[in-house]
Amino acid sequence: MIPLVKVGLPDAGVLMPALETVLYSGQIGEGEQVAQFEAGFAATFGLPNALAMSSGTAALHAALTLCGVGPGDEVISTAMTAEPTNVVIAQVGGVPVWGDVDPASGNLDPASIEAMITPRTRAIMVVHYAGLPVRLAEILAIGAAHGLPVIEDCAHALGARYAGQPIGTLGDFGIYSLQAIKHMTTGDGGVLTMRDARHMRAARRFRWFGLERGVDRLATDIEAVGYKYNMNNITATIGLHQLDIIEARIARHIDNGRFFDRELAAIPGLVPATFDAVAEPSYWLYTLVADDWQDVQARLADIGVGASKLHRRNDLHSLFAPSRRALPGLDHFYNNMLHLPCGWWVDDAVRTRMVQALARG
Repeated sequence: MIPLVKVGLPDAGVLMPALETVLYSGQIGEGEQVAQFEAGFAATFGLPNALAMSSGTAALHAALTLCGVGPGDEVISTAMTAEPTNVVIAQVGGVPVWGDVDPASGNLDPASIEAMITPRTRAIMVVHYAGLPVRLAEILAIGAAHGLPVIEDCAHALGARYAGQPIGTLGDFGIYSLQAIKHMTTGDGGVLTMRDARHMRAARRFRWFGLERGVDRLATDIEAVGYKYNMNNITATIGLHQLDIIEARIARHIDNGRFFDRELAAIPGLVPATFDAVAEPSYWLYTLVADDWQDVQARLADIGVGASKLHRRNDLHSLFAPSRRALPGLDHFYNNMLHLPCGWWVDDAVRTRMVQALARG
């Protein structure tokens, strides 16, 4: 079976000696390798002010806190995402307010965002779902008009760009996930990035108990609550070697995604998810909209290809019952969408076989 998602790691002959070296170095916590990984990740993806974290969820927690979100505050978000996006809003005491999605993409609809802004709104959380950038130009304009920070959840979209700029750099904060099945994994981990470097000191303290590393512990003062959210040298070592191969892997995701955009759009009844002309997706998954999505799933299963919806829409969870409201765009998208594999493990023969199977109806 060709899986929908797959763990990708460097060649064992390269990675294992590097891991052995760090494991027996006497320094496996946060140290030189973490600093090297932060610099390398930022350089590879064109990110300013990047901090390595223990997970993408930790990075989201930091971003919300740095935006000043606290108990009772509202964050406009999307229910079409993996659950951590919105669980973290609840963790800081905030309330997710669902914006509806564009039924053609599954991404937040800018008009819906603007309609949900109230005096209690503190931030806008956007998710570049499945690797397709949201309509950032419109959303950033809304945030600026209302004085609201925009957080970009880029967990699905490593390597994507918008108007020539890396996603995660246009909003006030961006987060990346390095969890097991993303474009790039470090086993687990994440990265927080921010446009304003003045937040860096507070972010560093937030990820390590409220303390600053490198400062005499006897001479430092904890001013605010912090957490154990730092990356370690073992994880960072995996990340450093992933950086050597990640651009080629993302390029394969993109090549497969563009192939499906061309080929599947020509098949009646199948509609590829849409995105702005200035957006350059990184296609973590390939998103298809079809009235008979179950038949599409079955036809792909017949040729040994896995496809699914992957995520449960978050507004169905009991935790978020107080936030429920009518979301017709999400209803249409969720009821008709299906994700297809388009990663580095999908070769030319497999993708051609997928298109031929669906073209037969």
